[in-house]
Amino acid sequence: MSQERWDAVDDYIVEQLLDDDPGLAATLAASAAAGLPAIALTPAQAKLLHLLARIHGASSILEIGTLGGYSSIWLARALPDGGRLITLELDPRYAQVAAANIEQAGLAGVVEIRVGRALDSLQALREEGAGPFDLIFIDADKQTTPEYFQLALALSRPGSVIVTDNVVRGGALADAATADAGAQGMRRFHELLARGVDGHQVSATTIQTVGSKGYDGFTLALVGV
Repeated sequence: MSQERWDAVDDYIVEQLLDDDPGLAATLAASAAAGLPAIALTPAQAKLLHLLARIHGASSILEIGTLGGYSSIWLARALPDGGRLITLELDPRYAQVAAANIEQAGLAGVVEIRVGRALDSLQALREEGAGPFDLIFIDADKQTTPEYFQLALALSRPGSVIVTDNVVRGGALADAATADAGAQGMRRFHELLARGVDGHQVSATTIQTVGSKGYDGFTLALVGV
């Protein structure tokens, strides 16, 4: 199977199952025009997040890694009236682009963007007594994922769902000798899941994926009930 075939299947899925959405298309266009890296979720992946949030009945969502706000908009659209989403972004310029996109989508009153190192922002949320969040989406620098996950657990509750993206790293996840920092981070993340986190029960699985973004995967974790 080739990248060309994966792209074609993704295109077919979008054509059949996703409605045309000028607002989301404008978000991607604005992000590209601002020079942001083209690493946003695919439409099919973003809709999966949206559906997970709806299935779970999430009314409070935490996102680690905003980029241009594409996934933020998908997640915020899944919230019920009165729901809230906090999203964390390191780069002030990315956050500015995301804020404009979120405002254009009519969600400025629902989404709060916090700018700075995610570890610092997560610790600040703990100190503020924020949460617990019903759903947490981790999609930031991959080498720090284990630390993000541990802090995410501290902001969760029994029954919270934590989704972590880009965990397979083109198969490098299974390579103990990999020199890729992101893959090393994801190996440490899986080792953390395997041995458990003190004070928390977590049931998790990782799914491999192919598509327009190549070969990767995500981890779905349920905090113990």
